[in-house]
Amino acid sequence: MSNIDLKPKLQQKTKVQKPKLYKVVLLNDDFTPREFVVLILKGEFRLDSSQAEVVMLTAHQKGVCVVSVYPKDVAETKATRAIDAAGRLGYPLQFTVEPE
Repeated sequence: MSNIDLKPKLQQKTKVQKPKLYKVVLLNDDFTPREFVVLILKGEFRLDSSQAEVVMLTAHQKGVCVVSVYPKDVAETKATRAIDAAGRLGYPLQFTVEPE
């Protein structure tokens, strides 16, 4: 008899999962100028002018509006940067990050 092992070796396959996505939500406030909100939406979230206007108006009328969806770290970074930019000018603009 030989010492050769003829059994097939099982290989483990690693399943790669897509990262969970998170919504960045714009909260309405009565103090931040609409033009500034549009500027933030265009600059930080890369919305075009018409998309930014729609998001801003929806948040103004309904109280909240989903801006965009990203992986968690990207969503948190964008929301934080937008809040910080508003805060530097004294505006209380707020964004939240929620699981999709």
